[in-house]
Amino acid sequence: MSANGKTQTANAAIQTENLTRVYHLEGEDIRALSGVSLAIYPCQLTAIVGRSGSGKTTLLNLIAGLDDPSEGEVWVMGQSLQKMDEAARLALRREKLGFIFQSFGLLPLLTAAENVGVPLRMRNVPAAEREARVREALEWVGLGRRARHRPYELSGGEQQRVAIARALAAQPQIVLADEPTGQLDSQTGRRILDLLRRLVIERGITVVIVSHDPMVMAEADVVHELRDGKLIETRYKSA
Repeated sequence: MSANGKTQTANAAIQTENLTRVYHLEGEDIRALSGVSLAIYPCQLTAIVGRSGSGKTTLLNLIAGLDDPSEGEVWVMGQSLQKMDEAARLALRREKLGFIFQSFGLLPLLTAAENVGVPLRMRNVPAAEREARVREALEWVGLGRRARHRPYELSGGEQQRVAIARALAAQPQIVLADEPTGQLDSQTGRRILDLLRRLVIERGITVVIVSHDPMVMAEADVVHELRDGKLIETRYKSA
């Protein structure tokens, strides 16, 4: 149990309790999230879904420790983010979390291999190990032969696969993906979802996807649906 009396769910990879975020804009309070409590369990593909403005990206930012709640608490791997200073949150993101973005987030002047290696350089991984992990990650997503290509020489689907390889090379326990299929056609989006599913099955990684894509909802083991900043439903995939 946390210091404020709220109970942490056993074995949850991520938990939020009464999570509320209010933004103050031009003298007006905008309630982006209101009392969201949920648990996300290890080795599952979990979707957080809702229309634009439902609060799903705000929730993802709070889970990642990139923003602070107005009320409530977030636990990641048993640690309360509200009890961490910024250095500890940064270390958690660097060592335990991987990120995949709708806009791919690749550095345009770097090759695919160099982009995949960026998080490893930030962690001061030795060069030989870094190169081996980059090579293995690119092979895993089927881009071993594209390692020397820069983002502008790759298709949108290939760029997103580089982003997955970058997350994988860092060996995270949790991957947070913000609209990873949002800029892709349905066939390419399906391939990206298959790769994210493989992260769960083959690597034991907990994958959390924020999306409004029906394919993501159909693929996920658990779907948490938000509307107007509130959690309105949690659905589980039938066996």
